[in-house]
Amino acid sequence: MIHKNKGLSKRKRIGSLKKKIILLLWAGLALGLSHSPRQHFRILSKIPEEWKKIDRQALERAIKSLYESHLIETRSDGERMTLILNEQGKKLALSFDIENMKIENPNKWDHKWRIVLFDIPEKMRRLRDSLRLHFNELGFRELQKSVFIHPYPCEKEIEFLVEFYNARKYVRFILADQVDNELHFKKKFNLL
Repeated sequence: MIHKNKGLSKRKRIGSLKKKIILLLWAGLALGLSHSPRQHFRILSKIPEEWKKIDRQALERAIKSLYESHLIETRSDGERMTLILNEQGKKLALSFDIENMKIENPNKWDHKWRIVLFDIPEKMRRLRDSLRLHFNELGFRELQKSVFIHPYPCEKEIEFLVEFYNARKYVRFILADQVDNELHFKKKFNLL
């Protein structure tokens, strides 16, 4: 069971631009985009105050990334483009509740280790602490400082956290056949 961290406010945890976009689309709202600056202002003026604070270029990059990840689709009526959360995006929005996310343990271990490492600058300490917290809550064990290990498939969960925190350039994922202190981790994960 995952325990909520009282040190991180709910607002900080929901701060990911992509998460906001997915939730907005999932709620049934459409974000219209056009090539006219006047249209941009009109559309953005109808979005709640919190959305007005979003940097326009960051918003466009996040939307492009979601589109390339096949989580959203576009529909056009000739004048404007509408973004719609597709079935894969809906499943993602429904299946990943960051507060209750967990890694499923299969019946049989595939004898592979999932290693996540990150190198986040000191000025982004909150991001580093948040990732460390989530890895611990998901059942990872620390291999070294900012290096975590888990025996079961968790690529989707890691991908979600990386996207949620917009931390792709800081996080790496490795699938390994063995680690030198494997016996120690087999004991920690009850694999003996």
